[in-house]
Amino acid sequence: MTAGVREALASERKAVARALSLAFEDDPVMAFLFPHAASRRRRLASFYALVIPLLAAHGVVHTDAGLRAAAVWQAPSPPRPGRLARRWISLRMLLVLRGSAGRAAAMGAALRSAHLREPHWYLAVLGTEPSSQGQGLGSALLAATLERCDRDRRLAYLESSKWSNVPFYQRHGFEVVRELTLPGGPPVWPMLRRPRGGRA
Repeated sequence: MTAGVREALASERKAVARALSLAFEDDPVMAFLFPHAASRRRRLASFYALVIPLLAAHGVVHTDAGLRAAAVWQAPSPPRPGRLARRWISLRMLLVLRGSAGRAAAMGAALRSAHLREPHWYLAVLGTEPSSQGQGLGSALLAATLERCDRDRRLAYLESSKWSNVPFYQRHGFEVVRELTLPGGPPVWPMLRRPRGGRA
């Protein structure tokens, strides 16, 4: 694994959620989901505190020593939660989203309809606190799983919520698949990366 990058402990997920809430406070998709700027950071922290364990149950959360950045990956072919688990997740999500539940449901449906069908590593979230951006943390966090993708001949997939971030992902081997406009919201750019050294 890249030096300085490690898996986040379960006890550190709250701190990771806080770092991601800072990183995504000005993100167009998160602003669409949580339109009230005054409460967005707090609600994002609650949102990520819920989402991170769900993804980490069949995936990995990488962070740095200072818990300033994180990459949240879901592993290929995650199992579908049981009916009771889905209901419990939905209830908790409704409590976090409140008035944004309708927007979130429409956004989730649009993303699922465009999502890659082949088995792949899914980069659900990559973010760095604004005060620590530009120091190579994002690249280091990506490398930790992309090296595994290359070794195991696996695809990687993500949705970039900012066009300005697309060149960063392209430098790491991702290619834009399409532009997808969320219902009533901003565009996102699904991106695919094939393992280096040949096709998956």
